[in-house]
Amino acid sequence: MLSEVDRLVTCQFCRVRSYLSSNGGYRYVLPHKAPADAQLIYVPYWRFKGMLFACSAAGIQHRFFDVSLAALETPQLPKSLGLRSQTLKLSFAGPDVPGRFLEPQRGRQAILADFTRQLRRDPPQAVLYQAHIGESLSLIYAPFYRGRQLMDAVLNRPLTQAPGPPLEDLAGGPSRWRLRFLATLCPQCGWEMEGSRDALALSCRNCASMYTAGLHGWEPMPFATLAPSAQRTVHLPFWRIQADVAGVALTTYADLVRLANLPRAPRATWEQTPFHFWSPAFKVRPATFFRLARGITLAFPPIPLVEELPAGPVVPANLPPCEGAEIQKILLASFMHPPRLVGEGLAGIRILPREYRLVYLPFEERHHELVQPAMRLALSKNQLALAGNL
Repeated sequence: MLSEVDRLVTCQFCRVRSYLSSNGGYRYVLPHKAPADAQLIYVPYWRFKGMLFACSAAGIQHRFFDVSLAALETPQLPKSLGLRSQTLKLSFAGPDVPGRFLEPQRGRQAILADFTRQLRRDPPQAVLYQAHIGESLSLIYAPFYRGRQLMDAVLNRPLTQAPGPPLEDLAGGPSRWRLRFLATLCPQCGWEMEGSRDALALSCRNCASMYTAGLHGWEPMPFATLAPSAQRTVHLPFWRIQADVAGVALTTYADLVRLANLPRAPRATWEQTPFHFWSPAFKVRPATFFRLARGITLAFPPIPLVEELPAGPVVPANLPPCEGAEIQKILLASFMHPPRLVGEGLAGIRILPREYRLVYLPFEERHHELVQPAMRLALSKNQLALAGNL
């Protein structure tokens, strides 16, 4: 969703996301069982996936969503893909995929408005603010072909057809969408960079640097690490975001102590210590995502951080900083005191992120959990193992 967080300065991910959005986002095709001589027609569906957070007078609600809607305005096709986009293997809709790809009739902005209306249930209290985290908007093409009647090529079965224009008469053509690949060689020293297939940033152990893919090649990524205090640790990535907050005093850590009414003895140095929002840079369940973001923001991780790559196991960063910026107002609403300030002033608060850094925090590895004892936070290993499905 386009909002004030899209003005996050110098954010490579925002520029890439804007470019993908203007070009329809990623495009995929569903597998089919059509005869070899069938002339396939690929029908576009918009898929919206991510986490939804909403703030109301009743508190903070959150849930995961994965929904799809038809991009064509014709009654003869299913309105959504159902569970197909979640259960079937998707392939990129490259130029090597034969068939006719129909052009979407419903654009990105119109479909986002439909998705928002669909996701916003009727809560008992009015929604004060709503944010989508980890959202991905993509086009999925479902295959059909013409036999004696219109056939669903995924199941190779006839489709119950309602009146409507023939698919063959709708605008379309061959797929012209292409992927661009980058060699994973460090632009500074030429060493091979490391990272998982879903990582947003790759690291070079040779020159201790980190890069992310931009519109014109590799771009440097600001990063830091908190030194571990135990032997067996796993480093989890978090975004540390500094923002300008208007409508409430929140510039220093002392402002946070006063605003959240934290039971801590004030220190003079806190008046000069900048306040930062924190959020996970990795995918995890909505409840855990919010708990980690709120817990670390209030815990105020110790400094100084060192600009070194973490040693040992690392969880890849696969959520951009603009997603962490989306949840900032939700975090603010969760710890503002007194609570009446939320209903009275949340709408008038403006948060403009201006600086971000990828920070790796050490979590001690236990039998079933990863624990950060200094911040009193724990994360189940099973959640990380299943996060790839989110």
